[in-house]
Amino acid sequence: MTGIYLHIPFCKQACSYCDFYFVTRTGQKAGFVRSLTEEIARAAEKSIDKQVNTIYFGGGTPSLLAADEVNGIMSCLRRHYDLSGLQEVTFEMNPDDVNAGYLAELAGAGITRVSMGVQTFDAERLRFMNRAHSRQEAIQSLELLGLSPLRSYNVDLIYGNPGQTVGDLAADVEVLMQYDPPHLSAYALTIEPRTRLGMLSKKGILKAADDDMVAQHMDYLSHMLASRNTLRYEVSNYAKPGQEARHNSGYWNHADYIGFGPAAHSFVWDKATRKARRWKNTASLKSYMADKNKTDQNSVEHLGLDHLAEERLMMGLRTREGVLPDQLKHTYEYSLSETQLQYLNRICAEGYMTMDQALKLTPKGLKLADTIILTLLQ
Repeated sequence: MTGIYLHIPFCKQACSYCDFYFVTRTGQKAGFVRSLTEEIARAAEKSIDKQVNTIYFGGGTPSLLAADEVNGIMSCLRRHYDLSGLQEVTFEMNPDDVNAGYLAELAGAGITRVSMGVQTFDAERLRFMNRAHSRQEAIQSLELLGLSPLRSYNVDLIYGNPGQTVGDLAADVEVLMQYDPPHLSAYALTIEPRTRLGMLSKKGILKAADDDMVAQHMDYLSHMLASRNTLRYEVSNYAKPGQEARHNSGYWNHADYIGFGPAAHSFVWDKATRKARRWKNTASLKSYMADKNKTDQNSVEHLGLDHLAEERLMMGLRTREGVLPDQLKHTYEYSLSETQLQYLNRICAEGYMTMDQALKLTPKGLKLADTIILTLLQ
């Protein structure tokens, strides 16, 4: 096993853009933590390989857990899994939950890295996103992180908002660069159907930013961050050398991971059959806490090498390392077709990709990554 993901489903309120599973009934935290630790213990009984390299507390809002609840979950993991080779333990936080004492307690519980959802410093845009924190709380949280024992941290930004100009984004980045974070995740706003923004879009009240503006935002971020030695290593992720997120890199490299908590996903290779299995837990806190069988049986997928090879192409081409054709051949028994090679040669000539030892999208190609990957697989 490489990674463990823990889905903490509690939120203070619904962000207007988010379609992850969450609940606002925080009074159920104690019962949830009991169910989570029970699930961890039962899964460990069935696991042959118990060595864990990375742990990720996601959600939801993990920082709504008390420090003793986080410590209890980490203690449970230590009892049931081998954490001797642990490289990274990431904990998602919202700025309004950050204080010096809590950060110190998290470090004492074994957290090594924080991921904080700032999204923007603009007060009006924070209201548009229905975020629970203020501009001042975001700034104060960055100051506290710089003074805390948790020196490895990530900050989330969202760009490509309706009406947002490059100048607006530059104002956000200017504030953020005063704290020079070691890692930044920057996501173009996606309007998901089951969100408040999705409903406004369906009614014609909200119009998404046009693709040209989103591309300008992406260019600005890449150039500005590169000037601060914070380099893009995946379409949406930038880091100073050595500060890349190890847990998320496992996803992109098709490493095994187990998800605990409602709506958490898992992915495990069977080395004997050279097939993989993917599944997710039930997306209901009530069912999760009541039923010992946490898996949503309708979600279970059995994946053959052809499907896995296409996934590897999709994920790998979004990263700085790209994809090695030799790895596709030896690990997935997959070779590019003549038609695919013709397409790749054409986009190489147009400056969207390079093909030396690895297939890699150029900065120009990364702006069209989804379109290029979809065309390649079709």
